Amino acid sequence: MWYNNILETIGNTPLVRLNTITKDIPATVLAKIETTNPGNSIKDRMALKMIEVAEKNGLLKPGGTIIEGTSGNTGMGLAMAAIIKGYKCIFTTTDKQSKEKVDALRAFGAEVIVCPTNVEPEDPRSYYSVSSRLEREVPNSWKPNQYDNLANSLAHYEQTGPEIWEQTEGKITHLVVGVGTGGTISGAGKYLKEKNPAIKVWGIDTYGSVFKKYKETGILDKNEIYPYITEGIGEDFLPENVNFDVIDLFEKVTDKDAALMTRDIARKEGIFAGNSAGSAVAGLLQLKDQLKEGDLVVVIFHDHGSRYMGKMYNEDWLRERGFLKDEKLTAKSILAKKEKLEIVTVDCEKTIVEAINTMNALNISQIPVTQKGMVVGKLAEGDILRALMENPALKSSPVKEIMSATFPFVDLNTSIDKISALINKENSAVLVEDEHGNFDIITQYDIINAISA
Repeated sequence: MWYNNILETIGNTPLVRLNTITKDIPATVLAKIETTNPGNSIKDRMALKMIEVAEKNGLLKPGGTIIEGTSGNTGMGLAMAAIIKGYKCIFTTTDKQSKEKVDALRAFGAEVIVCPTNVEPEDPRSYYSVSSRLEREVPNSWKPNQYDNLANSLAHYEQTGPEIWEQTEGKITHLVVGVGTGGTISGAGKYLKEKNPAIKVWGIDTYGSVFKKYKETGILDKNEIYPYITEGIGEDFLPENVNFDVIDLFEKVTDKDAALMTRDIARKEGIFAGNSAGSAVAGLLQLKDQLKEGDLVVVIFHDHGSRYMGKMYNEDWLRERGFLKDEKLTAKSILAKKEKLEIVTVDCEKTIVEAINTMNALNISQIPVTQKGMVVGKLAEGDILRALMENPALKSSPVKEIMSATFPFVDLNTSIDKISALINKENSAVLVEDEHGNFDIITQYDIINAISA
């Protein structure tokens, strides 16, 4: 058996039991692994459905251009379908989204315009507004508007919900989904509740988003809105695809808990999933007291971990935000294990021969160069040798004439991995600024010493 094109492989994703991260939950927890879709996310389902409905209704015509505001996954699904069906794509996205997502869209031939995150949806610079303006200006174009296009929810009512019902043999008791556009939870939740009204549908929200408070009070509170790091869930407005009648409750998860759980899913379950999966599992753990033995929970794992390599799967990124405990050696812990020595420097106005004498006396091959106490460069044996071979008279010239770029600077939280990567044949050390504004130096020897200490 074969498929006629890649779009026919969308759907029928597996359910996989979670065992380690859910050990404190009395229920059976299954993850619906949407990363097995060809675009590596659940958005393939609704992207194709929106295009099919638009074609049927005459909104998308042959040779047309699809214009959409997308965080990446919907764009991937649209771009993939556009290739097969002969459309062009222009996507607007926010500067909050991972570089991997933007690169993936461009890999499919789409034009991507990155817009600022921290502006109101009505602001002409927002990715919503820019996509709407382009739709008006580009001839023969169509904007799917995944937030308010009910073909989004319909895809999950027709596909995701029935798949979950059949795969669990109708035994599902709880559906847990991170809520962004609302299409997945509303469509799949509606189908499942029609099959069994007792099924609980739980939405996972993030701090900085409006969903939870609106569900509980009916108030769209602008004071609830503030920037957040979590990707794929939460909104600062109410998309028409969010059916609050289908969703029984919302649970908010912090950026930190979502990021660390995303990482834990890979490390403890061997499943390489995206940020919204981390949010969903973290939210489920917060709600575990509402579950009992015999319950069967299905959690949607929306997308693939490869889209978050520069963020949730990057230890330096996590450490910079204070999300990660100091498990690995950092610049701070390396310095703590290092013998305290005064850092020797040479002023940029000193002569080259004075620098040579200093380096010889201390038996060092490189030395930081300063100007008014600030590090502005470095002088290495190789720099001196090359300069004097060309012009021996340079010995009496100032150091600044032959110095090279300074050693790389790192902060105290920089991991040993990143420091090691920065030390190479061009740079035998890195510079670190401490809490008091003084700088210190870390060499390969210091790293080895810290590891073995």
